[in-house]
Amino acid sequence: QVQLVESGGGLVQPGGTLRLSCAVSRSIASIDNIGWYRQAPEKQRELVASITSSGSTNYVDSVKGRFTISRWDARNTVYLLMNSLKPEDTAVYYCNRAPGLWYPWGQGTQVIVSA
Repeated sequence: QVQLVESGGGLVQPGGTLRLSCAVSRSIASIDNIGWYRQAPEKQRELVASITSSGSTNYVDSVKGRFTISRWDARNTVYLLMNSLKPEDTAVYYCNRAPGLWYPWGQGTQVIVSA
């Protein structure tokens, strides 16, 4: 069973930066599309960024220009660099295949953007 372990979250002030990491327990080289999702309190989980095996990326409008997704296939790791963070970015962040055929969800990593 594939395991996903997210890390790197924390408390940051508005305008700050965080880099999230997602360690995958299997090779990701053959995963066509993998992404970062987030779920804010009382909201549905949304896909915010994804990256294909060829390196093509896609972002939800609310994070375009601020977030950058990348993947390091040799380390089976996916990253999300988040710049210019806003309070509305506060959520638990998860990684998984995109847009569906999900693996079991990891525990996520909490991001809190607050002064």
